[in-house]
Amino acid sequence: MIQNTRIKLLNQKNVQNREFVLYWMQSSQRTYFNHALEYSIQISNKLNKFLKVCFVLNKNYPEAQNRHFLFMLEGLYEVQKELAQRKIQMTLEIGIPSKIIKKFSQKSCLVVTDRGYTKTINSWKKEVGIKIDCRLVQVETEAIVPIEEVSNKEEYGAYTIRPKIKKLLGNYLHPLNPSDIKKKDTTGNSFESLKKTKHIIDNLKSVSTLPRKDFFKGGSHAAKTELKRFLETKAKNYSLDKNNPSLDALSNMSPYLHFGQISPIEITLEVLKKEISDETKESYLEELIIRRELSFNFVFFNKSYDNFDCLPKWCKDTLMKHKKDKRNHIYSLEELELAKTHDPYWNAAQKEMIIKGKMHGYMRMYWGKKIIEWTKDPEVAFCNTLYLNNKYQLDGRDPNSYSGVAWCYGKHDRPWKERNIFGKIRYMNENGLRRKFDIETYVNKTEILYANLSFNKK
Repeated sequence: MIQNTRIKLLNQKNVQNREFVLYWMQSSQRTYFNHALEYSIQISNKLNKFLKVCFVLNKNYPEAQNRHFLFMLEGLYEVQKELAQRKIQMTLEIGIPSKIIKKFSQKSCLVVTDRGYTKTINSWKKEVGIKIDCRLVQVETEAIVPIEEVSNKEEYGAYTIRPKIKKLLGNYLHPLNPSDIKKKDTTGNSFESLKKTKHIIDNLKSVSTLPRKDFFKGGSHAAKTELKRFLETKAKNYSLDKNNPSLDALSNMSPYLHFGQISPIEITLEVLKKEISDETKESYLEELIIRRELSFNFVFFNKSYDNFDCLPKWCKDTLMKHKKDKRNHIYSLEELELAKTHDPYWNAAQKEMIIKGKMHGYMRMYWGKKIIEWTKDPEVAFCNTLYLNNKYQLDGRDPNSYSGVAWCYGKHDRPWKERNIFGKIRYMNENGLRRKFDIETYVNKTEILYANLSFNKK
């Protein structure tokens, strides 16, 4: 079932009588639980037209690195293969989205696209809507509950948005059965295997600081394998272990959710039917649904989500008030990036992010707080935190990341007891890490991995 509230017209142009319906896949890189794909199939069947799927790879996407492109391409080849089995042609194009989609639209009855939230993707959609001469339809499939249905304003925090989402959740949390395409396309596809198009990666910008070993494989199959492993071996103690970075207790869904390689609805339904404690379900779904969709609300309503101005007034005021406070340590961006600080716990977190493309969530909070403490200017600190996060994290450059970085600076939080440098922003220190878990084990594991990586050897 595709609710009407998921569907939005992005221009007021007519449906044309042409060769095919075009699904411009961008944020939702999967074939199952993809409302935009299923809507495209339904419209194609209604018009008795072929369906063509197009993905546009913009090699100059802001802050994206080779690791991100490779992870994404691994998923896209899987998508292409699954669509071919359903007799739907998919093409991958490299270039500027507005130009490529305009070219395809000249033979399209209409263009359907999935929903993105960042400024870059929304600027593409706006430009395409203006340039093409047929209808552009957006279908929400990344949020369980469409954000406009939840609220008409930027929410203060999880406690304000939680009841609003829960009130509507039952209307949207439903399976989505795949549809058959009536007019099948057997003409083949423009790309077949990762090896045959390795030149795509080779021609992208090279980043020497990234390791050659990848800890996460891209694609829906890998996502479902990780989810199954989590539910069968780790979920039992999740609520107790989730904040312990020395343990392998997380579901590792964030990279796959970032690239749209798995649906939050599919994850939620799998969690709900699993025989695990209600406490575990509630704890996990709080992060997957409430916190994640709070970040969508933040990015949608706050146009400054990617800079210091996104913070509430009390956060900016208290940080700027303490801007000139004495700091025991000051580190440049280069020193931070190379993990050259006095703090072995922070260095381990930075190295984990460099090695894996994913830092443990609890350590990411500590990591962000320390950048505030070690940078003279809180505005520069915010910029540096976001830069490092987006450069190395596989789930960087999305609402969750922007929200997570802003949280370190007080967003979606409350004022605490005033102190040096932080003012009323929540503070974290190494003593808290030692009290909560075996931080030394985390450091040792990370250092061993870091030492063994080929990129780190001379």
